[in-house]
Amino acid sequence: MLEILYQDDALIAVNKPAGLAVHRSKMVGNAETFLIDVLREQVGGIVYLAHRLDRATSGVLLIARSTEVAAALGEQFMGRDVHKQYLAVVRGWPEPTEGVVDYALPGSRETGPRREARTAYQRLATVEVPIALGRYPQQRYALVLAEPESGRFRQIRKHMAHIHHPVIGDCQHGRGDHNRLYKQYFSCHRMLLHAWRLRFRHPVDGRPMELEAPLDDAYRGLLARFGWQLPMDQSISLAPTS
Repeated sequence: MLEILYQDDALIAVNKPAGLAVHRSKMVGNAETFLIDVLREQVGGIVYLAHRLDRATSGVLLIARSTEVAAALGEQFMGRDVHKQYLAVVRGWPEPTEGVVDYALPGSRETGPRREARTAYQRLATVEVPIALGRYPQQRYALVLAEPESGRFRQIRKHMAHIHHPVIGDCQHGRGDHNRLYKQYFSCHRMLLHAWRLRFRHPVDGRPMELEAPLDDAYRGLLARFGWQLPMDQSISLAPTS
């Protein structure tokens, strides 16, 4: 059963588990279970996706109860009126500790035209683990807060890889040796990217909405192991809202 973060007659917000495909598409391969079908059975009635998350990503996902609400939410996403914050564990310690990755990206096809894309990030915590890998006797990792100003395909994953700090567990854009290290030493078998907070306006009455999705046991356990704590300030912001 899906964890419901918010629900009313117009929309539903769920905490999407890592590894669960949102809907049927050519991108998800051999998936047999889809979030949209599970939610339809759970709440009853027809539901519509307001936006999407990668199969490997967890966190806040908005679902509309009508096409009109889906369209209204879609306009907010297209107009960049939705403020998104993600948590990511990455290889290395990004420098500077705060910055903006400004790097144009293609769509789902790498050969497609590139469009402007910006992601603000802040390094929240670091760790150095005494595990040898390659020519280094110790490995460095960081917890990063990322805010995509645009919503391109796999934007955060591609942007962090572009600055040589790929997300741990990312099979397409990450480092296989570090992904294997996390599986072997930390029993972590998921990609460590989580859609943590979402701020938008309710599509019916316009009131401000702020939703936060708790981390799952694997992600939370890893943070505890490294002695990392999440920022408690609900107003923390790296990028201006539209």
